[in-house]
Amino acid sequence: MNYTVRKSEKIVIAMSGGIDSSVAAFLLKNAGNDCIGITLKLVKNSISDITEGKTCCSYDDILDAKKIAYKLEMPHYVLNFTEVFEKKVIQDFINKYTEGLTPNPCIECNRIIKFHELLHRVQQIGYTYLATGHYARIIYNERTGRYNLLKATDILKDQSYFLYMMTQEQLQYTLFPLGNMSKKEVRALANDNRLHNYKKPDSQDICFIKDNNYAEFIETHASLIPEYGNFVYTDGKKIGTHKGIHRYTIGQRKGLEVCSGRRLYVCSKDILHNTIVLGQEKDLLKKSFDITNINLISTDTIKIPMHLSVKTRYSHTAESATVIQTDTDVISICFDEPQKFICPGQSAVLYDGDSVVGGGIIR
Repeated sequence: MNYTVRKSEKIVIAMSGGIDSSVAAFLLKNAGNDCIGITLKLVKNSISDITEGKTCCSYDDILDAKKIAYKLEMPHYVLNFTEVFEKKVIQDFINKYTEGLTPNPCIECNRIIKFHELLHRVQQIGYTYLATGHYARIIYNERTGRYNLLKATDILKDQSYFLYMMTQEQLQYTLFPLGNMSKKEVRALANDNRLHNYKKPDSQDICFIKDNNYAEFIETHASLIPEYGNFVYTDGKKIGTHKGIHRYTIGQRKGLEVCSGRRLYVCSKDILHNTIVLGQEKDLLKKSFDITNINLISTDTIKIPMHLSVKTRYSHTAESATVIQTDTDVISICFDEPQKFICPGQSAVLYDGDSVVGGGIIR
């Protein structure tokens, strides 16, 4: 465990009630810093609407955070961010799904809520740093004069993919105490120091969707529900009827209810004509695409082609590609070898070794 921190800093720890943020709080408080814990209430009616044990933000999570703060003799507060979360994260999720995209609300939550709204609140109350339990690292590069975001040393837990939208100012005032630790070390430390939630499972699902049922959530909350439309094969021939464009994602194979005698996958979605194109596995392959809404961390711009590793989903391996910025807010990516599951609305994150160069939204 290589974690070190300067003493006597004024630090707010974002405490979800889980083991990771609890250990982050333990490390920072025991290092002699002036710490307070803040838990965000993000989801309305969280006691009844959220599936206990699978997501963050539940009433029990708030109680767990309070217990840890009490044990560490650290003040703890709950901030109600439900309005901004509903408007800028939940509604954005609904809108993009009904437009045929596949958004990542966890990235938007980090961008808008944690490292903008919460960090601003941290600075308003006179504290310097915001710390979280994310598995990632931040270093200052003296040669470039920029803060760099790096992968965690525990690659299996690395969360840098979800953090590529962080700005230089946000990186400057953020701490990731777990960046050099493995999950095994975190649990052992929590157990050794009698943190009551050391066995608590990691949250897996999107915090505002019960039982991970996207379609039901969207149909309950959307002002305009997408209509039924046609499944078409790659040659344009109709081969079935879909139940709404929001119910399907690129690469999906199960639940299509199409009888064709061959294994079919969702290859693309046409919102204008309300059609979904089905094809074989080979039809999912793409070599090049663009990203927009870009954010660059290790550099201001990519003026000449760079050979980088690109991850198009959190659960996927980063693959080698040539990358160049073709406009102010457009980066073109060309993989060395064609890849599957290039999904509009998802994020593509660019890596140079362990360093996050930046990323953007696949269009």
